[in-house]
Amino acid sequence: MRHLKQSKKLGRTTQHRRCMFANMLKSLIENERITTTVPKAKQLKRYADKMITLAKKNTLATRRKAIAELMIQYNALTPKEAREAKAGNTAAYNTDRKVIDKLFSQLGVRFADRQGGYTRIVRTANRPGDNAETCIIEYLPN
Repeated sequence: MRHLKQSKKLGRTTQHRRCMFANMLKSLIENERITTTVPKAKQLKRYADKMITLAKKNTLATRRKAIAELMIQYNALTPKEAREAKAGNTAAYNTDRKVIDKLFSQLGVRFADRQGGYTRIVRTANRPGDNAETCIIEYLPN
């Protein structure tokens, strides 16, 4: 029996599921809208809303929690790139750094007045290959 079990396994191992949702979260934060299947979107919604809650607090501890949840990998910067980044040129940053920056600087500020319900799931047509029900999950525009 599945008493007190909150998440669905989605036919994947724990590690695969965790990596899949981390990658989906990064894409959702970066693009603010992704297309996926309905069961994945329903599970992703829980994580996406928690990321916004962390971003609204914007402390060092919440940044570290978000980095751990998203499995962020920082690329090592050369001293020259570090100086340029300190001056404001973030061209040397990889996408993971940009995702964290966008989460805390844009999305956290955008939803500061909102108490919950940061994402929306819009169902679309079934996928041609396997007839899976697809949808679009997106952050609300404010």
